Amino acid sequence: MSKLGRCLVTGAGGFIGSHLVEELCRQGMDVRALVRYTSRGDTGWLGDVQEHVDVVLGDVRDSDQMRAVVDSCDTVFHLAALVGIPYSYVSPRQNLETNAGGTLNMLEAARWAGVRRFVHTSTSEVYGTAQTDSIVEDHPLVGQSPYSASKIAADHITLSYVRAFELPAVVVRPFNAFGPRQSMRAVIPTIITQTLWSDRLRLGTLYPTRDFTFVRDTVAGFIAAATADDVEGQIFNLGNGRDISIGALAELIGGIVGRELPIETEEARLRPAASEVERLVADASKAQRSLGWQPAWTLADGLRETVEWIEARGPERAAEAFAL
Repeated sequence: MSKLGRCLVTGAGGFIGSHLVEELCRQGMDVRALVRYTSRGDTGWLGDVQEHVDVVLGDVRDSDQMRAVVDSCDTVFHLAALVGIPYSYVSPRQNLETNAGGTLNMLEAARWAGVRRFVHTSTSEVYGTAQTDSIVEDHPLVGQSPYSASKIAADHITLSYVRAFELPAVVVRPFNAFGPRQSMRAVIPTIITQTLWSDRLRLGTLYPTRDFTFVRDTVAGFIAAATADDVEGQIFNLGNGRDISIGALAELIGGIVGRELPIETEEARLRPAASEVERLVADASKAQRSLGWQPAWTLADGLRETVEWIEARGPERAAEAFAL
């Protein structure tokens, strides 16, 4: 029996969450998957794996329900969050209530359930623009958007539960995960979709750089954080340690697809000037040392996999990549 025991994945219908559920099922784990309730009963990207897991519809903002959801689970992977940065400018309160308040509810539920490990999902956005060549885990935290501020709050709440209540929690900070199933509004699916089926690329600022990590590597980092010994209360970056500008990324994708298109900058796709994060690149040496984790996928190989997935779905399913 794996030390993971019974696993709960919140945000299980989302991009990273569905890949995590899929991998846990592949490893033979007993999985409960929390998916945000809608009147349609939508389970997101769980697809074929949902018949092999205990799917629960709910909302992390419901503290009473979260106690019932966590009950009998040994390992909690908490991924549920509002992740759209542009939407956080429109609805900062909902970001705070879901990302910070929802995390508090999950921590309380995990505390009372006596879980063996709580893996909290942070984001590289909490660092703001890099103040050093590469970012280590003690880099200053700078909330440059309501989204990043809400995630900083969630991180600190999680770490406070380790100190105050000895909750066995770990924080992981993925750096720009990408791959199949990602929202078409994210930068890589947006570029791929427009490169495949448009006559031009409509993008925001081209100079910011990001450290892109293929989602299967990200998932491996989550599982490593859940199984490693003596890492409670620690934070781990999950990234490649190499960054690329959005403009160069568009060129790379154009080469893979075999279509190079003119790029137009659209005002509606730009962040407020003081909110733009200019550079994010991880120093993931701590995860390599303590978790035995390192990326296995190159950026180019991950992009090819993602291009194949998006192309197979067809242009009619990718309309939001063209929307503002």
